[in-house]
Formats: sequence, C-alpha cells, structure tokens
Amino acid sequence: MKASVKNLIKAVAFIIAGICLAGTVLSVSARIKPKAKKVDYKFKNKISREVLENYLNRSVSLQNLLCGIQSENFDDNLRMLKNMGAKFVGRAVCQWGQEAQIPKNLLLEKERADKVHAVDPDIILQACIFEFVSTSVNQLPVPDWAFKALNQPVVARNFNIDSMQYKDISKGRSWGRGGISPDVSRLETKLYFYYLGRSYIDAGVEGLHFGQVELMNKNDPNLDNYSQILDMIRDYAHKHARRGMVICDAHVPHGGFLRNGHLLFDAHAFPLRIEEIADTAQHAKLEVGHLDALFLKSKGGITPSGWSCEHLPYLVEFDNYGSSTRGKVSTPPGRTIFVWGYDEISWFANQPDDYRHQWLRYAYDWVHKTDPAGHVEMPASRQTDGGVKNGVRSPWYHANNKSDATPAGSGDEDTIRDIWAANEGK
Repeated sequence: MKASVKNLIKAVAFIIAGICLAGTVLSVSARIKPKAKKVDYKFKNKISREVLENYLNRSVSLQNLLCGIQSENFDDNLRMLKNMGAKFVGRAVCQWGQEAQIPKNLLLEKERADKVHAVDPDIILQACIFEFVSTSVNQLPVPDWAFKALNQPVVARNFNIDSMQYKDISKGRSWGRGGISPDVSRLETKLYFYYLGRSYIDAGVEGLHFGQVELMNKNDPNLDNYSQILDMIRDYAHKHARRGMVICDAHVPHGGFLRNGHLLFDAHAFPLRIEEIADTAQHAKLEVGHLDALFLKSKGGITPSGWSCEHLPYLVEFDNYGSSTRGKVSTPPGRTIFVWGYDEISWFANQPDDYRHQWLRYAYDWVHKTDPAGHVEMPASRQTDGGVKNGVRSPWYHANNKSDATPAGSGDEDTIRDIWAANEGK
C-alpha cells in the first residue's frame, strides 16, 4: 500500500513537472519572433520570376539620381535609398535631349553608380533610352565600336537626327524645338540606341527603360528591328554587365511586344493612370479599364530569361507630362490623363501629407490585390509642374525627409519604407 501511494505521488509530480516544462517552452517560444524570410536579389545572366518581382516590389522612380539636376543632393538621395531599402532605382539616368552632353555625363554616372553599389551591391540602376531625340545629337560623335557592331564601315562623323526621323514625318510625333520620335527601323536609330545601351552598361547600369516604344515602331510591324537592337544590347550585357544581363522595360499601352511567342522585354511599365473622384475635391483612385491603364493587360509569353508567364510582371509609376490648360478642376470622367488638372506626380506632390501617405498605402494594396503581376514604382524624386513644399518652391517632388540637403523634402520616405517592411515576403 505504501509503495502504491509513493508511486502515485511520483506520477503526479512527473505530470506537474511536464506541465510546467511545457508552459515554459510555450512562454519562451511566444517571445521568440519567427525569423523573417530572406528575400532573394541574386541573379546572373538571367533572372527568375521570383527575383525579378522582388526587385519590382522595392522599386522607386528617382529621376536623375546619377546626373543632372539632382547632383546637389546625391548624398541625401543615397541615404534615403538605404533607409527605404530600395532595390530598383528607375530613371536614375534620364537623358531627355542635350545629347551632346552624354560623354561628359557618363563619367559622373559611372562615379556615382560605383558609390551606390558600394552601399548596396544588389541595387539595380536604370537608364532611359527615350522616344525623343533633339538636334543636339548632331554634335555627338559616333564611336567606332557602334559602326562595327552593326557591320558598317567606320567613318569619322557625328550622329544625324535627319537619318533617325521617319521618312513619312506624319508617322512621328511632333515635339517642337527640333525634337523627333526616331524610327527604330532606320540604321541611324539603331546605331544610337546601341551606343546608349552599351555606354550605360559600362557605367554600371543594369536596367534600361525604352520609353514609349509604340511611337518608334510604326515601320517595324513584325518587331524585327526592335528584336535586333535588344539582342545586340543583351549580348553586350552578357559579357560586360555587372551581373551579365540588363533588365529592359518600356511603356506598353497595348500590353507589350510579343514576337513569335517571345516577349521582347523583361518587364513592362506604364503610368498609373490615376482617375479623379469627381465628387470629392482633389481625391483620386485607380480603376481597371480607365483610359489605357495596363492593369490586367500585360501580355505573357516566353521571357528573355527563358521562363513563361501568362502576364509579364510590370511597373506602374507616377508619370510626369505637364499640366492641363483647364486649371486645377475636375474633368469629365474617363476622358483625360490629367488628375484635377495636374499630371500624376504633380497631383500627388500637391496633396496634404496625410492623404499622400494614405494614398501610397491604398495604391500599393489595390495593385497587389487587383493584378498580382503589377507593382507600384514608388515616387522618390520626380520632375513636377511646380508647387511649394515646406515653404520652398521647387519644380521637383522629393520623398526625402526635410533637411538642409533637401529643404523641399516631402517626408514620404519613411512611409514607403514601412509599406515595404509590412509586406515583405507576401
């Protein structure tokens, strides 16, 4: 009997000890946060869909980071990129006209690209090859290697804008001030595009934005010429780019360029196409089917990296294109690209702080829920139609926190950082 009681006491004590131990384990585990999933930004020669979308999901538009008007606050912009955790910097080189300055600009762009990659070697910097060429290009020498790449005799001469123009000028867009939209089917245009692509790759760029490509392919119905020049640039990137490739995108209102089942671009891009909420002053929303918005329209096929998709991942950005002559008032719904009389970034820049922060969260969530292929390219710095921020008149929007380096900073960088951090790995 005494032995039975002792055994019973031992059993009860064992059970109690087990319960206490389990409670301790649960208590400790509750205090230990699960380790965050490591996000992959590694690629070489080709890029997987997962890695591509990881980059697009941490993309910003920071116009002229490497050269131009942003030169005076490069260090603060670099600080901001690190604070936000940005990985893809759109429009870091944004050469619009003034082509004679390109050789000088490339030296500074290379120097600054090296500084960016010293802070974060994973960052992709993007340069633009736009749908606009000015007469300044006539002062830009054609390098020997561009002639050789296109199997042309080497001669000492400059680029010639007349040889880039559509022979039927009615096919091209009129820009005024001697500017044209080049015809990609012309040899001179391909010489120029190859020159830009190779030069930017040598400067440390790993992304190329080709602007409004549909303005330049009116004589390229089968996309043979675009395919040729993109293949040439990619071949050079495979041998000389930092990680053996360059991410090419373009504005594609009709969903993208598809040739024999193959997508010409690594990603697509387009403006957000923000729509006014007519009964609430200055408020706006996103909508599938508004004007030529890209939502649910990105074409699929075989990508340059070899994987297939139904819808190619794409970026939507706060675009700049000047303000409406109608003034800052609502327009008939569905009939204008202007938002309360502004272009997209100017409208956004002129909103109160709280509404800007709210709208960034709204846009990020709406795009992810509406079209999983879409990614918002967050506004970091972009040309606007003017305005006053923090008492300083500036033709630029800056997401930077206000400081002596960026006195017109809007203070949106922490909101962008927090949006990304809250959605990491989702």
